[in-house]
Amino acid sequence: MPEPQPAHVDPHDALVDQLAALAGLPGVQEKADAVREACTRLRFHEALRRRIPEASAESRVRGARASAALEGADYPVDLVRELTTGARPWPDELSPDLATLKGAIAATAESERVAGIVRTAPLQALARLHVAAAAPLTPSDRADTLGRPRTEGEDCAEFVDVGPAPSAAEVSRRLAQLADLIVAASSATNRVPAVVISSIVHGEVIAIRPFVHGNGLVARALERALIQALGLDPTGVAVPEAGHVASGAVTYTGSSAAYGKGTAAGVGLWLGQVADGLLKGVAEGERICDAVRAGRLS
Repeated sequence: MPEPQPAHVDPHDALVDQLAALAGLPGVQEKADAVREACTRLRFHEALRRRIPEASAESRVRGARASAALEGADYPVDLVRELTTGARPWPDELSPDLATLKGAIAATAESERVAGIVRTAPLQALARLHVAAAAPLTPSDRADTLGRPRTEGEDCAEFVDVGPAPSAAEVSRRLAQLADLIVAASSATNRVPAVVISSIVHGEVIAIRPFVHGNGLVARALERALIQALGLDPTGVAVPEAGHVASGAVTYTGSSAAYGKGTAAGVGLWLGQVADGLLKGVAEGERICDAVRAGRLS
């Protein structure tokens, strides 16, 4: 995460400069260009001329299923679709895996709603995504933890491969930096590829682990919201979460741990892996569009 700049330097310009430098890491710009071209092809798929709502709804189903799978809660997509649409009721008592799936469905749905505010009110978007993701995972007597960062004495046991979770004071500082980065970069997509912005934000949420529970679900929902809000995938039909699953959970966790080290090599590895995942997520979106056009989805 970029450090604060001297007072005479416009902090937003400095953040954009540093993000632009990340796009110059070996292979990153080429992958960003490939992602942009793939997303452009998806945007003009014939099925999206009239049936964006069906395609984007199916994308959220598959995205939620994949996001939960990355947390170890792997369920068939047909079951996820039935639970999402209400065709199948949720059990009265949720197992830990079903609670994770319910949080993934809620966060993925909320990502579409927060796409309208994430560029200007990123911390509000983050809070809303956490309420959606973590509500099924949080005991009723800890409901006060929903939507707010960890405080002193609250720890996070997620993403242990990244290293120890930052202290509450560090969480507060880094979240403020992250919000500044999102606001600054959102107005500079002509200089910084959208996939670089969304990937850095995704990696930062994992590295910071601002919440007691649900950080992975939130990070992936925030990535989805950003690639839509930044105009990379304005229809919300790509399935970036499925791309991460297709790349492999070990690759996902390993590259996020490399990002957390803060080295140029680690950040470059993460940016490349996330771009590869988004390319696969676009391919999944194209399969959704093909199914919609053929009448296999309604």
